[in-house]
Amino acid sequence: MFKVLAATWPLLLGVMLLMVGNGVQASLLGIRGALEGFSTTQLAIVTSAYFAGFLVGSQVAPDMIRRVGHVRVFAALGSMISAVLVVYPVLPDWTAWTLLRVLIGFSFSGVYITAESWLNNTATNETRGQAMSAYMMVQMVGIITSQALLNAADPSGFTLFVIPSVLVSLAFMPILLTVTPTPTFESTRRLSVRDLFRVSPLGVVGMLMTGGIFSAMFGMASVWGTLDGLSVQEISIFIGSLYVGGLVLQYPIGWASDRMDRRQLILGLAVVAGLLMALTVALAPPFWGLIGVALLLGGITNPIYSLLIAHTNDFLGKEDMAAASAALLFMNGLGAICGPLVTGWIMEQAGPSGFFLFIGILYGAMAAYAGWRMTRRAAPAVADTGSFATVAPTASSVAVGAVMEVVTEAQEAQQAAE
Repeated sequence: MFKVLAATWPLLLGVMLLMVGNGVQASLLGIRGALEGFSTTQLAIVTSAYFAGFLVGSQVAPDMIRRVGHVRVFAALGSMISAVLVVYPVLPDWTAWTLLRVLIGFSFSGVYITAESWLNNTATNETRGQAMSAYMMVQMVGIITSQALLNAADPSGFTLFVIPSVLVSLAFMPILLTVTPTPTFESTRRLSVRDLFRVSPLGVVGMLMTGGIFSAMFGMASVWGTLDGLSVQEISIFIGSLYVGGLVLQYPIGWASDRMDRRQLILGLAVVAGLLMALTVALAPPFWGLIGVALLLGGITNPIYSLLIAHTNDFLGKEDMAAASAALLFMNGLGAICGPLVTGWIMEQAGPSGFFLFIGILYGAMAAYAGWRMTRRAAPAVADTGSFATVAPTASSVAVGAVMEVVTEAQEAQQAAE
């Protein structure tokens, strides 16, 4: 791991600063939008626009990289992000923010693809798994750190928009000044969603639902907190707890997934999350209770994302993994676009509790579908499945595909040794 860190620290440092900047602006816009008088529906559209831009970027950025190269794409999109971040307070209009969020989502998608390609190229076959683990850890740490920065200044001023702009600008220095060789970015074989659905129906449907859950959870949490009367500090603690829960529970859930039918674990976690949301709506717990809810909710949502990828991976050949990762993230992106829009509508009808109600409905649907799928196909033998690997929902198809390949290579090496 020390060798990995020595070779990749500029990339990892840059990614962490990017995640801090992205995390600050994502939470800040919900708070500032409410101060500007935006409605819940308008804020939902603004939130959804980021995921729409991110999805478009995931489709377009690889072709941009092949045409003009990693360095130019990385620098250009980084400049766009930095500029957009300081334009928000200058144009306090929800339609302008919607367009800006599409731009920044597109740019972050391209930046992540570029950075992950560099990281994947820097690592060797022996160190790629450790490099990807460090990358996922850095992403989570960056997001958690970003929530603390929300308390650094008044959200009605300019300072909280300037801070992430500066951090994003600084993020590109260690990456662009390092002597890391520029990787080749090759075209991968396309795998349609229909073909992937035939291979893993639960993987496709589950990723669609998880996209809606994740975007509602992390995109609309600050909107919910503002409507519920929470202070900026309480909102930052709540959102930070979502990520802390995800960081802490990834590994015990991953350990369990390698020793049982993953569908049973997905079903159980979805049932627990659905019941948790129902109790939260019914009991309206005090703030300290909401922190417990956030820890459990984040601790379930992040591992379920990784579980669905691992479950799909169990039915794929190595040659299909890169294409499958792109198809999975496409479905996740579609769900992510719809999540804030539906959450915003439900919150308009039912009040702040609609935030938990929507997430609970999706988890109930996921539990029902996972249970039904268990009656349609026998589970593969545990010995024939790959290992669970942590994948952050913010990662692009490059990182997801690399993680899937690392897991398969480790499984093949173990089978050969046995």
